[in-house]
Amino acid sequence: MRLSSLVPRPVRRLWDNSAVRYLVVGGVAFLFDFGLLFVLHDLAQVDVIIATPVAFLTSFALTFVMQRTITFKTGSGWGSSAVKYTTLVLFNTVATTAIVTGIDALGWPWAVGKALAVASTTVWNYFGYRYWIFPRAPERE
Repeated sequence: MRLSSLVPRPVRRLWDNSAVRYLVVGGVAFLFDFGLLFVLHDLAQVDVIIATPVAFLTSFALTFVMQRTITFKTGSGWGSSAVKYTTLVLFNTVATTAIVTGIDALGWPWAVGKALAVASTTVWNYFGYRYWIFPRAPERE
């Protein structure tokens, strides 16, 4: 018996959509990133300007592997995907750090800034992942 036969057909159909897989995988990565930021900043008292990029970059490997293998199931080379992904992560690190520290400087909770940063990066990352980092291999005839 295959594991997929235990999952109801509507759930399998939903899971076949890359946007759904992207959001689930991204949710797992977000929980990891957010949890680490909480541990570093709130428990270990690391300054938010240091804790934010450390937590964000630590989730790099987890997110890359999960998006590559679960979400987009790409056949593109690991090396080229990793270079493109690293470029996007560097951009996202600067954007996330600016948003979180900017919100913190306004006197709002850092968590509000983190949520805004995640909402922003979630949108542009999906398109970057799907069409640039993990493109589908051309169909062979």
